[in-house]
Amino acid sequence: MLTYEDVTGCFLKAAADVALVTHPEYWMNGRTLEREFACTCHTGPCDESEQQSACTISFTWSTLDTALSLEGPTGVCDFFHEPGEDCPHLHTRDIPPLVLDLSYSLNLNGTAATISEATLLSLMQMLKMRASEHSSRAIETRPGVSMELHEQRLQPEAITLQQRVELPIWHPDGMRGLLEERPSQNGHASSRRHRDNSEEDDEQQEIVPDNPHPEEWLPHIMDDVCQDIIQVLEALELVRSYRSLN
Repeated sequence: MLTYEDVTGCFLKAAADVALVTHPEYWMNGRTLEREFACTCHTGPCDESEQQSACTISFTWSTLDTALSLEGPTGVCDFFHEPGEDCPHLHTRDIPPLVLDLSYSLNLNGTAATISEATLLSLMQMLKMRASEHSSRAIETRPGVSMELHEQRLQPEAITLQQRVELPIWHPDGMRGLLEERPSQNGHASSRRHRDNSEEDDEQQEIVPDNPHPEEWLPHIMDDVCQDIIQVLEALELVRSYRSLN
């Protein structure tokens, strides 16, 4: 069984192991009973955090996650009908993953007026390339710029970066599902389903239900995620250094 507290605790432990400073927050929606987690991470002392790049990681733990955690797929069957071995609920890969949203920011510290549009574009392209290279678990990387109104003119306030990590904690293939269903950074899935479409049209592969045991592999994945965060924060600081030289 894997709970919301297990996932948040696993991330916080992994962050502490790589010396990430964390500021976690927890919420519960009283109507839907969904639970939310957000944690701002940075390196270095907190009193200097405004001058450093930072990452906020967040996810939503739905009521479906709670049901699957307590009962597994059979719990879904028990709610709707009498369980049976041929029930499609026990033989499906269409189970939503747990999505981690990572949001990075690099404050330009009021020097945005000296940055040309061409330089800003170059910085963003360099950041996307470096962040993608050093992100082993993210399935997409999207750089951006936040703007502020200053003296009747819009000026860049901060460089941002959005990443997404999908954790198939309830996938019937267990840890194998993380590797087989994971899209690449260019958005194309690398799945065994694409091996031979003609064969699968003739004969659909049987999906055997499995206990994924996420508690066994999730700590390792969270270690990778935290290592990736460190790497991307370093990439943001390189962008700051590049900007100061130009």
